[in-house]
Amino acid sequence: MPARTVAVRRMTLTDFRGYAAARLSVTAAPVVLFGPNGAGKTNLLEALSFLAPGRGLRRARLSEIDRRLKTAEGGLGGAAAGPWAIHASLETPRGAVEIGTGRDSGEASERRILQIDGQAARGHTMLAQHLGVVWLTPSMDRLFVEGSSGRRRFLDRLVYGFDSEHAQRLSSYEQAMRERARLLRDGPSDRSWLAALEETMGANGVAIAAARREAVARLDHACAETVGLFPAARLALEGEIEALLDRLPALGAEDEFRRRLAELRRQDRESCTTALGPHRSDLAVRHAASTMPAAEGSTGEQKALLISIVLAHARLQASLKGRPPILLLDEVVAHLDPARRAALYGELLGLGAQAWLTGTDAELFDGLRGQAQFFAVADATLAAA
Repeated sequence: MPARTVAVRRMTLTDFRGYAAARLSVTAAPVVLFGPNGAGKTNLLEALSFLAPGRGLRRARLSEIDRRLKTAEGGLGGAAAGPWAIHASLETPRGAVEIGTGRDSGEASERRILQIDGQAARGHTMLAQHLGVVWLTPSMDRLFVEGSSGRRRFLDRLVYGFDSEHAQRLSSYEQAMRERARLLRDGPSDRSWLAALEETMGANGVAIAAARREAVARLDHACAETVGLFPAARLALEGEIEALLDRLPALGAEDEFRRRLAELRRQDRESCTTALGPHRSDLAVRHAASTMPAAEGSTGEQKALLISIVLAHARLQASLKGRPPILLLDEVVAHLDPARRAALYGELLGLGAQAWLTGTDAELFDGLRGQAQFFAVADATLAAA
C-alpha cells in the first residue's frame, strides 16, 4: 500500500511559551528549525506534540506553558499573559482536519480543552484517531538507563499508531487506579465500589497489556530486519499482566487480575501504591548483533538504537496504515556522524514523513537542502530561510 501524507500544513500559536503569536505555513516535506539555544525551537515542537494525546514532550503543567509578561525590571517571569492556545490545520488521507487545543481559561486551571473540526471533543485521547506523533528529545538520551516510566510512555506513543483506542484505555485505567488508591487510603472502604473500580482496571489493564504485546512483537520483527547504519534492536515486554496473557485467554487474564487486586487491597493501602498492573510493565531493548542490553551501550549507540526503533515504527505505520507518523526530532542530528546523518535524511525522505528537525547550525542539515523547508528561529520569531 503506498504511503499517504499526514502533515501539519498551518499552525497558529497564542501565548505559548515565549510566543505571543506565531503563524507557520508549511508543505508536507520535512521542516528544519535552526537557531541558537533558547531561541524557541523546542517550544514549537512542544506545541506540535500537543496534537497527540498526553502532556506533551516536556510533560509540563498546562499553566506553566502560558507566556509570561515582563516584570517591572524588564525580565520574564511576571504574570501570565493568558491561557495558551494552538490551532493546526492537518492534511490527512481522509481530508483536511482542523484541531484547536489549549488550556482552559479558568485561572490556574489544569484542564486541557480540545476541538476537532469546530466540535468539542470528549478528551484529548481522540487525537489518536487522526494522526500519530512520535518524538525524540535530548532528555530521552537516558531512556534506557533511567526508570521504567519513561520507557512505558515512549512505548505507548508508538502503540497509538497501531491502536487509536489505546490512549482512552490508558486514561480510564489510570483514573480508576487513582480512585482505588484514594479509597484505600482515605475510605470509606466500600467493597462494592472497590470491586467496580477493579473491574474497570481489569478490563482496561489487560487490553493495554495486549495492545503493547502486539505492538512490541511487530516492532521487534521490524527492528530485527533493519539494515544500514543504524543498529538493529530486539524488543521485549516484561510484566506480570503480560505473563498472564502468555498462559491465559484475555477474559481469564481479566478475572485473575481482578482477583489479585482484591487480594492486594491491604498491602496497597499500607504501601500507598498499586503493586500489580500494566503501570509496572517495562520495555526491554537489546542490541541485536551483540545481544547487549541497550543500557550498557555508549550514549551514542543508545541514541542510534532509539532512532532505529522510531524509524522502524514509521516504516510499519506506512506499511500497515498507509501513513507514517509526524516525527519531532529535537537536536537529534547534532551528535550523529555525517554518514548517519545522511542515512537518517534518506530514511525520512524515503518514508515521505513530515519530520520536524531542530539544530543550532543550518549546515547540519545540508543533506536536506532542496528537499526540506528551512526556518531560522530567533527570539521566538520565525523567518523562512
